[in-house]
Amino acid sequence: MSTYVLGLDFGTLSVRALLVAVEDGREVACAVSDYKHGVIDQTLPETGEALPPDWALQHPQDYLDAMTAAVREVMSISGVAPASVIGIGTDFTACTMLPVNSFGVPLALDPKWAGHKHAWVKLWKHHAAQPQANRINEVAEAAGESFLQRYGGKISSEWFFSKTLQLLEEAPEVYRAADRLIEASDWIVWQLTGVETRNACTAGYKAMWEKASGFPSSAFFRCLDPEFEHVVDEKMLRHIAPIGEKAGELTAQMAERLGLSAGTAVAVGNIDAHVAVPATTVAGEGVMVAIMGTSTCHMVLGREARIVEGMCGYVEDGILPGFFGFEAGQSCVGDHFAWFAENCVPASYEREAEERSLSVHELLTEKAAQLRPGESGLLALDWWNGNRSVLVDADLTGLLVGCTLNTRPEEIYRALIEATAFGTNIIIEAFVSNGIEVNEIVACGGLPDRNELLMQIYADVTGREFKIAESAQTCALGSAMWGAVAAGKARGGYDDIAEAARRMARVRDCSFKPVAENHAIYRKLFIEYQKLHDYFGREGSNAMKTLKNLRKQQLQ
Repeated sequence: MSTYVLGLDFGTLSVRALLVAVEDGREVACAVSDYKHGVIDQTLPETGEALPPDWALQHPQDYLDAMTAAVREVMSISGVAPASVIGIGTDFTACTMLPVNSFGVPLALDPKWAGHKHAWVKLWKHHAAQPQANRINEVAEAAGESFLQRYGGKISSEWFFSKTLQLLEEAPEVYRAADRLIEASDWIVWQLTGVETRNACTAGYKAMWEKASGFPSSAFFRCLDPEFEHVVDEKMLRHIAPIGEKAGELTAQMAERLGLSAGTAVAVGNIDAHVAVPATTVAGEGVMVAIMGTSTCHMVLGREARIVEGMCGYVEDGILPGFFGFEAGQSCVGDHFAWFAENCVPASYEREAEERSLSVHELLTEKAAQLRPGESGLLALDWWNGNRSVLVDADLTGLLVGCTLNTRPEEIYRALIEATAFGTNIIIEAFVSNGIEVNEIVACGGLPDRNELLMQIYADVTGREFKIAESAQTCALGSAMWGAVAAGKARGGYDDIAEAARRMARVRDCSFKPVAENHAIYRKLFIEYQKLHDYFGREGSNAMKTLKNLRKQQLQ
């Protein structure tokens, strides 16, 4: 009897369910269901309260409702019997965290707390905890805490303890009411299995946990706030489950809800970008995987621990067992282009796109492809949503230089694409200069699948070949592969992820190779990009932060 696994990919705006054949990775059926409330960054649904700048929340019920719709649709489309589905793997955006009670019920679903913004899910791109991140970094540096170096010298505002400290300081009543503070990746597994499980990937990359030493000491947390001293023991778990382990089995109640079989193996949770690595065939060191969507994550495996400025962390066994997994990232990539298409395109372009049955993105891409590198005279910094790597500063903002009265929308659009490619090149050079090999690059995610111009620009800027994963949904495929490992060979799956990668993952025959003359021009532009990068991002100017603070004051 053929066996199948289900991958559930919880993204920023929707959940994707993918049913995959275990024997060869064939994608049998796929369905996507949007979150009803999307990203909550303007007003709180329950009260209409205006949210402050840099807030990004979500509704926890959306995760359950969208998952149910997507899984039921997949099972209906496929016609596969529920008993043939042997495993479920999940991935989630991170750090996306929420306060819950002892039964795992989110405080946002409790009428007592639903009107309080701090009771809701804080999405990964909630950046309002930058002051707390700054203080964590200052205290850790002053105390000589060794964990700081694992993250390139800085903890991000996006991460678990920055958001948790913000909760304690700004809403102590919500902090005290929460029996658990938990990553959404672990919360959804709790809902599926009825068992609270914490995974090594989010703990390592987002919560300062290390396999050898665990979390930072209680003394360190006490230095941040006396009430924070026992945050790990009071609000979390110290037992961290390794990736690939079975967290539990699908409960009867959840099986009925989803239309699956009770007892189906469920893998421990994982981060969306990280599960994509084995789904691109990568199972060893020296190959960078770029997961490109609303943001981009850059993953590389190595055999030794290395310190790299501004990386999101290295975690032993964090991506694949037996390797140190190195992660860096960019906070604004697809979001960058969407912002421009939605806010900065004249009506004439919208009419042309409609007349030609194109999306605005397709029209801009077509026009931008006719430009030569450097032709626009424009240069941008890709910080519309802050800088994740290598500067780790959410208070940085975007920049566009070189505009004239002759500047056209497609020129700006291309400059924004080039800016994200330059940002990726900064990350590659940071890895290589610190002894982490990047011999190959494999791209995956929504952008490589639908924008050839973008991929050619990335190849030209970096001077490196970009291969493309065969699957258009590598995160969901990777989660499904981990579901096969959780089930194990005895139940029709695999006993290790390397074997699953050999059998279930592939890259496409085509790739994007750098054009020498384009690369030569981009090298000149990259020098100028680095000057702007260092001037506004390191020591030269506080203009961006001054402007941002002034905006906050005027909005209060």
